[in-house]
Amino acid sequence: MTAPPIRAAFDLVDHHGRAVTERTYRGSWLLVQFGFTSCRVVCPRALAKLSAALDAFDPPDGLVVPLYVTVDPERDTPGVLRAYLAAGHPRFTGLTGPPERIEAAKEAFLVFARRRPDPDDPDGYAVPHTAITYLVDPDGRPAHHWPDPRSADEITADLRRLTR
Repeated sequence: MTAPPIRAAFDLVDHHGRAVTERTYRGSWLLVQFGFTSCRVVCPRALAKLSAALDAFDPPDGLVVPLYVTVDPERDTPGVLRAYLAAGHPRFTGLTGPPERIEAAKEAFLVFARRRPDPDDPDGYAVPHTAITYLVDPDGRPAHHWPDPRSADEITADLRRLTR
């Protein structure tokens, strides 16, 4: 699989309230997943799979930084992201920000996401989105991507191969 045709760029806030950009993480591989904390199926499954892949790979501290970028900045504040990730996916750092910065990050990563009514959601909406995980190299260049159907084992093998 070739490198995805994205610009790995963002100007957001992490789940501790600190301003971050892609340059904040230079020197580390970035594992970037877009989603939202109110997602009922796809996002929890993707985060579980990526967490399993990272657990199996067990990279040294700082080699791979997993990022979870919200597509729902109205609900996903830094505190909401921090609590959500701490409860089930503590390796991940959540990223959020004002809607215009989320839109810019989505555009840079070629992520489609659009709010739509959802009567089963307590807030009345969901945010269907692109379900692709991106790998960005330590110099900030797109290196690889995995569509949602890839298994944790495949992702682990790719991480071992690509991050040598």
